[in-house]
Amino acid sequence: MKIIKSILIATATASVTAMGGGALAAGKPTIALVHGAFSDSHAWDAVAGVLQADGYKVININLPGRPGTEVSPKDATLDGYRQTVLAALQSEKAPVVLVGHSFAGITISNVGEAAPEKVKTLVYVAAYLPKDGDSLLTLAQQDRDAKIGPILKPDEANGLMGVDRAASVDVFLNDGPAQLRAVFPSLVIDEPLAPLATPVHLTSARFGKIDKAYIRTAKDQVISPYLQSAMLAATPVRSTQTIDTGHLGMLTDAKGLAKAVEQAAL
Repeated sequence: MKIIKSILIATATASVTAMGGGALAAGKPTIALVHGAFSDSHAWDAVAGVLQADGYKVININLPGRPGTEVSPKDATLDGYRQTVLAALQSEKAPVVLVGHSFAGITISNVGEAAPEKVKTLVYVAAYLPKDGDSLLTLAQQDRDAKIGPILKPDEANGLMGVDRAASVDVFLNDGPAQLRAVFPSLVIDEPLAPLATPVHLTSARFGKIDKAYIRTAKDQVISPYLQSAMLAATPVRSTQTIDTGHLGMLTDAKGLAKAVEQAAL
């Protein structure tokens, strides 16, 4: 999802310039960003720019199975996503703030279970917040208000989950500006299918003891406010914040989302 390099790059650059930042600040944790389904690491570009301007080291992680990665969609696995994130964090000496958007809530939970010592805080942004045995599929089936179901287009022969490109605009970008909405269908990336149905194994002794925060999205039609509330009731977190966006707040309010991530990282 290279939208940041075209439409939103001016906004991100303006934010960085105005703050005069860029130097890493002592005592601030590294923030690692993990993208969700139907996108790649470019979805986080504008948010990463604001965080870096505020003195944070940022690791922006691209998961396997995307165009340009070495793993084909058919070979992508939830375990592979976990290993990719762990590899990206390997050289970090202090625990990081691990941020996951949407489907990446499953991935960061999996990472936390595997290596809780590497994680200071798990931050869920409009994300699936799983219990032991949950998958994206089982959680999505509980969402009475989501509008994504009718636009999904599974392609089992190629190991992909697609979406109706035209219909995706109103579902993902219901709060987006016209210029962004116009190009969005060409930026959606088909998602590897198998990880979406793979359950995650979580324990109270490992995942359960990690600090957690949730950033809610008030206008979300992919992971609705109803499901966000239900997941938070099942798995309480230290703090919650709400941004007034649809599902892709990193594209429609990068500065506001970055500030919410910083607050969650405290």
